Amino acid sequence: MHRVGDSTRVSVDKLTDDDLPWGDVEVDVSYSDLNFKDGKVMEAGSPIPQHLPIVPGIDLVGTVTHSSNPLFAVGDEVVANGFGLGTDRDGGLTQRTRVPGAFLLALPSRLDQRRAAAIGTAGYTAGLAVEAILEAGVRPSNGPVLVTGAGGGVGTIAIAVLAQAGFDVVASTGRADQLRDSLLRLGAREIIDRLPAEAGDGLATPAWSAVIDSVGSTTLASALAATRYGGVVAAVGLAQGIDLPSTVLPFILRGVSLVGIDSVYASEYRRRRAWDRLANVDHELLDSITSIVGLEDAASVSQDVVAGRVHGRVVVDVHK
Repeated sequence: MHRVGDSTRVSVDKLTDDDLPWGDVEVDVSYSDLNFKDGKVMEAGSPIPQHLPIVPGIDLVGTVTHSSNPLFAVGDEVVANGFGLGTDRDGGLTQRTRVPGAFLLALPSRLDQRRAAAIGTAGYTAGLAVEAILEAGVRPSNGPVLVTGAGGGVGTIAIAVLAQAGFDVVASTGRADQLRDSLLRLGAREIIDRLPAEAGDGLATPAWSAVIDSVGSTTLASALAATRYGGVVAAVGLAQGIDLPSTVLPFILRGVSLVGIDSVYASEYRRRRAWDRLANVDHELLDSITSIVGLEDAASVSQDVVAGRVHGRVVVDVHK
C-alpha cells in the first residue's frame, strides 16, 4: 500500500529481504484474513496507516524459518494478531515477514493454519469477549446472550463459541432474512433485526444476561438499556459509529458492566486463553462459513467486508 498523489493505492509488489521489518523471528506466511479493520486500512485515503508504504494485514499465520528468540524454533507453527500489524508496521498480507517473538503464539495443536486464519482477528476478538463474559461470572443459566452485528466476522464466531459453551444465543442483524439459516446452523437460538434506538430514559425491558457488541453507537446504547441486572456488555467494535448515546442508569440501577475488548495489545495470558477456546470450534462449521481469496483480490474484497456484503470469514491465501 503506497501513496499516489493525494490518495493511496493497494498493489501486489515484489519485495526483498532488505524490505522485511525488524524482528527476531522470521516467518513464512501461509495465510492472513480480512477483517473490518483491514478494509478500513485499505480504503482510499485511509488515515489509519501510520506510514506509507506499508504492507496491510492485521494478522498472520505461518511457519518459523529463522529465530533468535528462545521461545520459537524453526518449524514452529505460529499465529500473530494485532500489535500494530498492518497499521504501524508491515502486516500479514505477504509471503514472508519478520516480527518480534512477543507478537507470536504457538498455534494450538487442534488447529491447522487455514482454520486458524479463518478464525482470524475477528474470531480471536470474539474469543476474548466470551472469556470476559465468563470471567464476570455470567453462565448459561443466567439467560440469553445477545450478539449484535451477527453476520460479521466477530458475530459469526461469537455465536459458535457461545453456543458451544451452552449459552442461548440471540443474533441481531440487519440481514435476518438472508442469514437466518446460516446463523441458526452456527448455534443461534433466535434471529432478530437490528436493535431500535431506545428512548432517552436509558432503560428498557431487561432481556440479556450478556451482550457481545461489534456495532457501537445507538445499538450499543440499546443493548445496555436491555441488559439484565448484573449483566455484562462486551464492546468490541464500531461498525455503526464511535458515539455512545446512553445514560448512567443501566450501570447504577442494574449494576450492568461495560467491558472493553482490545485485541491489539491483549496480554499473552488472555491471548492464549482465547485461542485455546477457539481451537475447539466445530471445524466443519468453520469451514462452511469460510471463503478463500488470493492476494490480488484482497483489497477489493476488503471493501465488501466494510460494506457488510460478506458473511462469515474470508481467508487470504498469500501464495494464491
